Amino acid sequence: MTAAVTNITERVRERVRRDGIELAPGAPHATVLVREEVRAYAESALAGDLPLVVDEARAVEEVLARVTGFGALQPYLDDPEIEEIWVNAPTRVFIARNGVAELTPTLIPAEELRDLVDRMLQSTGRRLDVSSPFVDASLPDGSRLHVVIPDISRKYPAVNIRKFARRIRDLDALVGRESLTAQAATFLRTAVRVGANVLVSGATHTGKTTMVGALLGAAPAQERIVTVEETFELDLVARDVVAMQCRQSSLEGTGEITLRRLVKEALRMRPDRLVVGEVREAEALELLIALNSGLPGMCTIHANSARDALVKLSTLPLLAGRNIDAGFVVPTIASAIDLVVHLEMTPGGRRRVREIIAPTGAVHGGTIEASVLFDRGGGELAATGAPPPRTEKYLRHGLDPAAGLRTADPVWAGQ
Repeated sequence: MTAAVTNITERVRERVRRDGIELAPGAPHATVLVREEVRAYAESALAGDLPLVVDEARAVEEVLARVTGFGALQPYLDDPEIEEIWVNAPTRVFIARNGVAELTPTLIPAEELRDLVDRMLQSTGRRLDVSSPFVDASLPDGSRLHVVIPDISRKYPAVNIRKFARRIRDLDALVGRESLTAQAATFLRTAVRVGANVLVSGATHTGKTTMVGALLGAAPAQERIVTVEETFELDLVARDVVAMQCRQSSLEGTGEITLRRLVKEALRMRPDRLVVGEVREAEALELLIALNSGLPGMCTIHANSARDALVKLSTLPLLAGRNIDAGFVVPTIASAIDLVVHLEMTPGGRRRVREIIAPTGAVHGGTIEASVLFDRGGGELAATGAPPPRTEKYLRHGLDPAAGLRTADPVWAGQ
């Protein structure tokens, strides 16, 4: 039925151009128009030698996906079980369910793939051309889009769409998925409530953004949260949230807004908590300065372990300039970061917390000292029995942090 759908799609597009119609996704008149064209085509095919329409209802869905959605990829975007989609070539369309990759039978002709990329970028305000062959953007549903075009990619555009699990809004949902234990969730919830600075680390696809969103679900309702990201990924339901993303430079090379600039601007917006989607470069310096000023914060970083995350965070600020040295950065990290939550993905595709450590504030031989609070050494994430080394933030809220590591329910003062 592909040939018939292609013919009908061209008829619909011609009618749209001729009549000056705008077909917005989900618009009732779009469905009516497509049904009319499918019916008219089906009648013509029966009387002539055009490819037949075997299933009119299916044809309507496919044509709608092509003219108002994202074509052959739309069914995968609509499927809540699919978490990622990527296209390497017309015959190489992959999806991932529960962390496991699958090669689909979907075929996207080269010309249609280029048109698909253009339609995806229409709503993003970002460009893709020879001078800017990479793009990182957010689709209307919040999914993250990344595209690389030739001659950076070999022959075809390389497209990656990462969806985000909207149903995971808090730590309890992660407990239900066995990503962490109820005891660890209770401890993390408490840490967020008292304003602990949390660094979430892990490899690619381990669920760092999802973890940050779940942690922020434990923040006090009255907090004003300001988030800064390269592209919008976090989807918070808090009452008072300001979200900002970076901007590419114009064709004239002006107008770029970097993550470093966004962190500086965020500090002028009266935040009660600052969240940086991911630190990769010199913006780590601005983040450390903010955290060292008493502002609670949270960010993610790519790392192989929790301790490696601290080491990496110690090197990134050095990219900010020659006047920044480790003598300032390392002690600042040791005193500013309260917890590191490290995530991993199992060979079977499960995302889970691997360990939770807490810097003590001390530095020995250039290495930040840290206590391991939770570890998965025995297979299940379990408390090691070590109490948080710094308790000032907990005690200000009338809470004994060690109690949260002995029982599943720490008792708050006044309850």
